[in-house]
Amino acid sequence: MKLTGNTILITGGTSGIGLGLALRLHEAGNKVVVAGRREELLDEITAGHPGIDGLVLDVADPGSIARVRETVAATYPDLNVLVNNAGIMQRENLLDPASLPVAEDHVTVNLLGTIRVTYAFLPLLVGRADAAVVNVTSALAFVPLPITPTYNATKAALHSFSESLRVQLAQADAGVQVIEVAPPGVRTTLLGQQDDENSMPLEEFLDETLGILRDEPDAKELVVERARFVRDAEANGSYDDVLAVLSGA
Repeated sequence: MKLTGNTILITGGTSGIGLGLALRLHEAGNKVVVAGRREELLDEITAGHPGIDGLVLDVADPGSIARVRETVAATYPDLNVLVNNAGIMQRENLLDPASLPVAEDHVTVNLLGTIRVTYAFLPLLVGRADAAVVNVTSALAFVPLPITPTYNATKAALHSFSESLRVQLAQADAGVQVIEVAPPGVRTTLLGQQDDENSMPLEEFLDETLGILRDEPDAKELVVERARFVRDAEANGSYDDVLAVLSGA
């Protein structure tokens, strides 16, 4: 993926990693469209950063996805990059029936939301120069954090989905790159980690992630060094040890 001259749609772009990517990519010389549920945040972002556009999008609502797809097709015909970043992360107690709706929300937003958005926007990307789909998953796709079981499961599913998407697009010669970003814990409001000293500062995460992409524009995965001990745990035989660490987190 090239780092400048794109037209980029970022879901879940009103805070955290999504907003961070939006600002960095805008500064790098891309047309950035931020999509999110909260119109007031979109208004703040677009007012504070002229040139960034905002669209109200709820990835849990198929009707909202369809409406935004039509708007993007008409307004941003040069769209060539989709960043699937929208997601939620909440604790669950698997022994408490009250946690079931929490689990269901994770599947609806994190998994079905990403799949539906990909199905909706992928036809707009096929045939575009330098087209790419960027799926933000998590290092926890590879070793779970036990207090967030369905979050981990949805991210593991999205890792698998990204792998299959990449193969199908290559076999069809569709010209669309698929990139998976698998962050570690980052200091954002996701799970209230904004002040967690054990989580990676957001700006450091963005520096390293975009640096990897700059140096390896054909990369399939963007994994910062801080996430490697989780991402590579199964391959290097440390899975049980890493799971034990995460179980005590």
